[in-house]
Amino acid sequence: MNVPILDLQQQYAALKPELDAALLRVAESQVLALGPEVEAFEQEIADYLGVKHALGVSSGTDALLLALMALGVGPGDEVIVPTFSFFATAGVVSRLNAVPVFVDIDPVTFCMDPEQFRAKISDKTKAVMPVHLYGQVAAMREINAIAAEHGITVVEDAAQSIGAMYDDGRRAGALGKVAGFSFYPTKNLGAFGDAGLVTCDDDDLYYMLKIMRIHGGEQRYVHRVVGGNFRMDALQGAVLRIKLQHLDAWTDRVIELAGMYSQLIIKAGLAEEEGLTDFDANNRVLLPAAVHRDSGVRHFHVYHQYVLRVQQRDELIGFLRERSVGAGVYYPIPFHRQECFQDLPSSRDAYPVSDHAAEHVLALPIYPEMSEEQLRFVVDSIAAFYDRA
Repeated sequence: MNVPILDLQQQYAALKPELDAALLRVAESQVLALGPEVEAFEQEIADYLGVKHALGVSSGTDALLLALMALGVGPGDEVIVPTFSFFATAGVVSRLNAVPVFVDIDPVTFCMDPEQFRAKISDKTKAVMPVHLYGQVAAMREINAIAAEHGITVVEDAAQSIGAMYDDGRRAGALGKVAGFSFYPTKNLGAFGDAGLVTCDDDDLYYMLKIMRIHGGEQRYVHRVVGGNFRMDALQGAVLRIKLQHLDAWTDRVIELAGMYSQLIIKAGLAEEEGLTDFDANNRVLLPAAVHRDSGVRHFHVYHQYVLRVQQRDELIGFLRERSVGAGVYYPIPFHRQECFQDLPSSRDAYPVSDHAAEHVLALPIYPEMSEEQLRFVVDSIAAFYDRA
């Protein structure tokens, strides 16, 4: 049986008439950058997220970069980030000649450890960027409280968490001063290429974001500040408008699949319960915590990735590939071990939780169109690997 880690062909096939019509509509209009499709999407996604302002941009990376630029982050400023994330989280800080300061993660959620954040604050700290990793919301109550105590701006890296809710019912993207999302095709809400979003409630910040999206210009050829070319293509706005209508149903299905994964892995004798952090004879696989159930909020974790921690990971990946089962490692090298960051002081600190995660995390196939038969085959394959070991 073939079980790819993601199958976008099925999603396209299900929405083909709507998507094809949208693409044709954009082609016939020849309004190809920004324009009415993007404006309509911005309003619809702002309503969905519960924010005042949403700004369509060219990618998730550019969303974070633009947010930091609009906040005035620059040379010598420090921005605290988790060391375990996609490269853009730290990369955008360095691109502004600011200093990314790394902190370790929580061993259950993989998100920023608030107390590690507190420990790294200095008089140069301008912002903190918690990441809602794998689709699970970070500990925003604690992070916001610490940030407010020290006058630090909170920038949400919500690239992987569209639709995720905090325990108070607010969605990711509405929990800090400003947030950045990615609509890369593999995301839960994916475009037909690169696209992103910046959200905020602050009118003045939104004004700065909006003019900086087009080279800092308030009007053509008149530039108040230096910005960049961060426009969203009209085609992406049209595609995302259609897909947004299906997002909650897709999220519900993915959460259902995640629950099935955990139940079947426990039934196979590979784990005893969810959310444990140490391997032993009864827990050769460590399951993600089902925090969305504990909090009573259905979409607390939207499972952009369903991530296990496993023993003998590389051997298991090879075994799964022999059975045509996709699997991924997100992420094998934390920031503090990346060559480009070796001159940073925080790269010399210890990050045991992130190092452990980098050695053991494994993402399994999960997407709304995945069948129960495929899911059972994945679990049976994992069980077969450990039974033969």
